[in-house]
Amino acid sequence: MAMTSRQVEDIVRSLRAVKTDTQAIEVKESVLRLPTSMAETVSAFSNGSGGIIILGLSEKNGFTVAPGFRGKPMADALATLCSDKLTPPIRPEIDIVGFENTQVVVANVSELPPRDKPCYVTDRGVYQGSFIRVSDGDRRLTAYEIDRLLEDRTQPTFDDEVIEQTSRADLNATLVDAVLARHRAIHPRIFADMPDDEALVKLHVLGRAEDGSYRPTLAGLLALGTYPQQYYPRLTVTFTAYPSEQAESGLIRYADTETMAGPITDIVSDTVAAVSRNAVENSACIYPPAAVREAVTNALAHRDYSPLARSTAVQVNLYEDRLEVITPGGLYGTVTVDTIDETGYCSARNQFLTSLLETLPLAQGYAMENRGGGYDLILDELERANIEKPQVDDRVSSFVLTMVRKRTDAEPLDSDDEVLSFLAQTDDASAAEIAEALALSKRTITHRLSKLVEAGQVVRIGKPRSPKQRYCLA
Repeated sequence: MAMTSRQVEDIVRSLRAVKTDTQAIEVKESVLRLPTSMAETVSAFSNGSGGIIILGLSEKNGFTVAPGFRGKPMADALATLCSDKLTPPIRPEIDIVGFENTQVVVANVSELPPRDKPCYVTDRGVYQGSFIRVSDGDRRLTAYEIDRLLEDRTQPTFDDEVIEQTSRADLNATLVDAVLARHRAIHPRIFADMPDDEALVKLHVLGRAEDGSYRPTLAGLLALGTYPQQYYPRLTVTFTAYPSEQAESGLIRYADTETMAGPITDIVSDTVAAVSRNAVENSACIYPPAAVREAVTNALAHRDYSPLARSTAVQVNLYEDRLEVITPGGLYGTVTVDTIDETGYCSARNQFLTSLLETLPLAQGYAMENRGGGYDLILDELERANIEKPQVDDRVSSFVLTMVRKRTDAEPLDSDDEVLSFLAQTDDASAAEIAEALALSKRTITHRLSKLVEAGQVVRIGKPRSPKQRYCLA
């Protein structure tokens, strides 16, 4: 759908208020020619969450019309650049729109589907010509990030890698027996009379090493190993409890910290216990243990286990106002921030590891019970505890899930009036624009806006979680 003059006026008004481009909007004069960085911007928007390009305005002059700008040749030049200079070719919606008694060119660049990323400047190659949008600029993707995007086109098999330096003795016999018993119970025709080692090979717990012997795979070691950190010391969870809303410098930077090791089941149990003893109010844990357990299990089951990522731990950070679970590697496959809470969207980056966890019995249930419904469980548990839906931040190299602590009646919503006052002065604005204008974090503003929307004081414009989402007074 073509953008209207009114919509362009609203966007420019918001840019003038914050005095800069934004994460989702790039403005260029382009009087005589397209800037040399234009291909980088299209690449960045395509690899991220999409964005809007406006040609014909001068940022240095307060986003005013650039004298001498001609819309038709610049629109044609942009269309040619997107088609001929980028791989894969990009097809943005490009319009010439009336604005302040003249014209500007507006291009709406959509996010590419995962199977087509990364988009790169063709003559630079994929590793030098791939970009991502960060704040109001375009940053070159790292080799690690590009590898992760390319990985999304196929099924990763890092969890099936045979760990050459291990042996069968590195597996926990009790856990191994439990998994074998479970498979013999649910698939008796296949596993009932099969020797243990043969069954473990078929379950991808063991694999053939270079010397011909059978040794644990990474999935087998992580799910059923005695101490996987003997070989991968950073495949852990690092838990840190901070006494305030931010990590502070100084001699005392945290209230509690611990590194959780062992097989995944032990790591999850120890992490839930750490959160429970540090996030206590009225003799109860602030965050539902079942929700914490699910979030940590998902982080360990779906994280990136590629060689470059094995030196990075899952982080669980407890602040005064929130709990963050930071996972190495972004969302995988069909699961995105827009589909994470929709039924039917389930993609396992580590298919052998998740299969093992789903059949690993615990005292109650299994190590991983909610295939495709784990996020729903988190939502249900938080709703019962009167905690709002978690915030999610998906990037190529990480995924962050944040549970925001519910406020008591005694705690004032001190920035609500500021948000309402700002929105009263403009037709609509994004969370990023409000955050910058009020000198508050985007996370804080997003939290405030959610509450104001629920209260009926603010109206949300646009698709949920879209970077183009905007807000106005009800």
